[in-house]
Amino acid sequence: NLVGLAASGGAMLATWVALWQFATVHHGAEPIIEPYFTWIHAGFITVSASFQLDPLSAIMLGFVTFVGFLIHLYSVGYMHSESDRAYARYFGYLNLFMFSMLTLVLGSNMAVLFIGWEGVGLCSYLLIGFYFEKDWCASAGKKAFIVNRIGDFGFLLAIFITLAHFKTLEFHTLAGLIGGHGGGEVPTATLTIIGCLLFVGAIGKSAQIPLYVWLPDAMAGPTPVSALIHAATMVTAGVYMVVRSNFIYQAAPAAMFLVAVVGGLTAVFAATIGLAQNDIKKVLAYSTVSQLGYMFLGAGVGGFVAAIFHVVTHAFFKACLFLGSGSVIHACGGEQDMRKMGGLKKKMPITYWTFWVATIAIAGIPPFAGFVSKDAILAKAFEAGHSNLNGFGSWYYLLWFLGLAGAGLTAFYMFRLVYMTFEGDFRGGEEAEHHLHESPWTMTLPLVVLATGAAIGGLLLGFPGQLFGLKDTSFIDNFLGPLVAHHGAEHAEHAVSLGLEWGLVLLSVAVATGGILLAMKWYKKDPEFSVPKALAERWSLAYRLILNKYWIDEIYEAIVIRPIFHAATFCWKIVDVLLIDTIIVNGSAFITELTGDILRFLQTGNVRNYALSVALGVIVLAAILW
Repeated sequence: NLVGLAASGGAMLATWVALWQFATVHHGAEPIIEPYFTWIHAGFITVSASFQLDPLSAIMLGFVTFVGFLIHLYSVGYMHSESDRAYARYFGYLNLFMFSMLTLVLGSNMAVLFIGWEGVGLCSYLLIGFYFEKDWCASAGKKAFIVNRIGDFGFLLAIFITLAHFKTLEFHTLAGLIGGHGGGEVPTATLTIIGCLLFVGAIGKSAQIPLYVWLPDAMAGPTPVSALIHAATMVTAGVYMVVRSNFIYQAAPAAMFLVAVVGGLTAVFAATIGLAQNDIKKVLAYSTVSQLGYMFLGAGVGGFVAAIFHVVTHAFFKACLFLGSGSVIHACGGEQDMRKMGGLKKKMPITYWTFWVATIAIAGIPPFAGFVSKDAILAKAFEAGHSNLNGFGSWYYLLWFLGLAGAGLTAFYMFRLVYMTFEGDFRGGEEAEHHLHESPWTMTLPLVVLATGAAIGGLLLGFPGQLFGLKDTSFIDNFLGPLVAHHGAEHAEHAVSLGLEWGLVLLSVAVATGGILLAMKWYKKDPEFSVPKALAERWSLAYRLILNKYWIDEIYEAIVIRPIFHAATFCWKIVDVLLIDTIIVNGSAFITELTGDILRFLQTGNVRNYALSVALGVIVLAAILW
């Protein structure tokens, strides 16, 4: 663990030194691009292995290394019971995960980004299937790997089309070509195709509809891995890639609208599934899918800065929530069912209060971080409808409503989790209760630091001064704004009035508060959960639909996996075994052998027989010629 901690801690320190120099010496004005060697050179196409530091990569570097180091520190205590070999393997994979994510974030072109993109995909496979001796863990790792390959195929196609049309993959150059001339000579349709294919990759990596199914199963890995995947690496890569390619989406309104629609639908869809889950990590997993939907909603309505802002705040409160759940699971002897928990508030005070702070943040209650960033996304969605962005006007109001509904659902199921886990009496039995204890400092210290970020990080990074008639009070807006400024033709951006904006904020807070109060009434004040049980019995079909996650996995099994399996089996047995092996390969060999066996009888060694054969041949040839 010393090597693993030193590597991640050294990366964090080096990052902060680099960011300090970038902010003070270079003032963040122009990107710093450092080419190391020519990677691909074919005719007029040249791709360099180069890294880039600009405001966007700086923001990502800062929180990825910081949160990543805290997760490494937490892992020291959480994984202490593992064997030496598994312990070393775990930290090796974790370091590789960080390396891949940093490569992805720093890549100055699509090709280098794709190397890091595939690296985090590999590491997710290795860490989700860390306990590969268990079949369900190995299957979860394979599921994540295969589903992501579907998205990566779209990303690759986007890279090839971009290279064919622009003869470059460098983001800085592409931004000038596309952003500066509204797409240049390339038709909008081509940019739309590129944007949609890039988004296919993001859908896979960031677990959006319809490729979200791998992320809930990713809970098979150790809990710190879940925190790393959900908060600091992997799933944020898709959002980063879309924001990095913002100049493409601003020149392709249809692709940008698709991003918003998929994000809005995913935010609500995943939130409904979280309402009825009883596995503490599964609730948090569907919460991540939903929050990622908010990020794509923000990017799709033109709020690219708001999307990255939510990525950063989400990293703090979601890492805190996952590590907090790991602390609970650690204390409960591996138990993850919330129905067998309860009463942990007194036994685990540090875990409880840090978990409570992170839950308030994700629920969107001011002034915590989740409120500031999520409200910025909802405001952008409403403004997009108000200004008729890209001609899709009223549709954005619907997406704003979906985001608002998702906020209420999020507040409800997250406080359901808190009340079922920490309030009331312990429901796991006397023997398990005897072993309940607070986690060691290596686990609680990261929780305290992350909870602090979840509490004040939003105001520090993006104070919403516009609500108070102030301008230029948001650090993240000022820092990232020039990078995602609209480069295209005339763009009318009509912000809503201050009074209406306050009304939207109060409505959002009221919806979230309503969700919290309902969860309190059903799960805190009623230890028997009588109202939810009665509703589940009365609306049994709806309850089973949500509890079984809409049977999406079973549907995929029936219409995708099994047909492909049967088709592959047919190809193997009929085409490969029967046609190729039996008929073509073995059949031709048999015919050759049989022909040789028959013709060998003509080899008698008698000259007169050979002369007769020649004579007969001459007669046959003469007859043919005649």
